[in-house]
Amino acid sequence: MSFKINTILKKRYYMSKSILEGKKILAVDDEPDIVKVLEEEVKEAAPNCFFDKALTYEEALEKMEKNTYDIVILDIMGVRGFDLLEYGTKRGFRVVMLTAHALNAEALEKSYKMKAHGYLPKDKLGEIVPFLEDILQHDFFTGWKRLLEKLETFFDKNIDPDWRNRIKFY
Repeated sequence: MSFKINTILKKRYYMSKSILEGKKILAVDDEPDIVKVLEEEVKEAAPNCFFDKALTYEEALEKMEKNTYDIVILDIMGVRGFDLLEYGTKRGFRVVMLTAHALNAEALEKSYKMKAHGYLPKDKLGEIVPFLEDILQHDFFTGWKRLLEKLETFFDKNIDPDWRNRIKFY
């Protein structure tokens, strides 16, 4: 899809009020550019949401100890994402995993078993807003079912065509 068409579709999508408005979101990634893109995407759709960010494990842990969040977005690799996932779920946060380097069946299954509410490849950052809205609108199991249906083709190409048979989800 061309950039111009994609921009027009985004503007139409964002004309309706996002359920992210007024929500508190924490994005954690050791790549500042990724955090910046996440913030731009979310703030374009929901200018009145509180968007917090952290670039290190220590910074993220401190923020998660002191604050509450509606959604926490965690990079798996550079910031000890699975450690933060464990802490965040104990605090009752809806945590979603973001990855480029750990895009494999094992990380997908581990995210699910550790109660992450979703798993998004960094290739799909342009879809972060509807992804997060979906996370807020659905319970854990329904959310995962919808996610796997939406990203089935992507996972077939980028993880392994046999990933469904190797991972026990339901």
